Amino acid sequence: MRTVAVLLVWLLIFSPASAADIDALSSEDVSGGLKQALTQSASAAVDKLGIANGFSDNPKVKIPLPGTLQKAEGVMRTLGMSKYADNLILAMNRAAETAAAEAKPLLLDAVNNMSLEDAKNIVTGGNDAATQYFRNTTSEALTEKFLPIVKNATDQAGVLKKYNEFAGKGAKFGLVAEKDANIENYVTRKTLDGLYLMMAEEERAIRSNPMGQTKGLLQSVFGALKQGQ
Repeated sequence: MRTVAVLLVWLLIFSPASAADIDALSSEDVSGGLKQALTQSASAAVDKLGIANGFSDNPKVKIPLPGTLQKAEGVMRTLGMSKYADNLILAMNRAAETAAAEAKPLLLDAVNNMSLEDAKNIVTGGNDAATQYFRNTTSEALTEKFLPIVKNATDQAGVLKKYNEFAGKGAKFGLVAEKDANIENYVTRKTLDGLYLMMAEEERAIRSNPMGQTKGLLQSVFGALKQGQ
């Protein structure tokens, strides 16, 4: 109770023009609205990406071949080897979709474990403050969870060995970043990037148009904050 009470004070301080609107909300409402926003951002990202074609059909997050391997891709297509390149890219994105579907429990744990300082930074931060909170608190755990899922998915697709050999040679000559020389590391990193990007978009939508949200608490809390900007 003390945490949400202090959070309410911060809201009053950082949104003076809307103090009356926020003052009308209970501490529980403010806390609930913030948690609803975090939960909605996380759930929306997983629901959009953790399905078939969630990555591959979304140009914002579709995973391409890394770095200079894209040059090799161009040569392959010129030589009539487009099918190989397409299969590799599809396998990477399928692996990302499989991994993303498993992210929700860890993201929701981050909501429940939010500290007083975290709440302050989210409320007074920019349009992606909640997303940055998730990135800071979940990226390590999600990486650990995603790696075996991605490895299994790419291995089953028959691209793991070929990619790692190809990219590994490129890394030795500085043509491919060392972090991208292993397919499971690369796909895992890009999966996280895609998740956080989708979460940031959802967060911006809540902050910019709180009255367009279906949940009353989101309208009340973030509507009051927007009036104070």
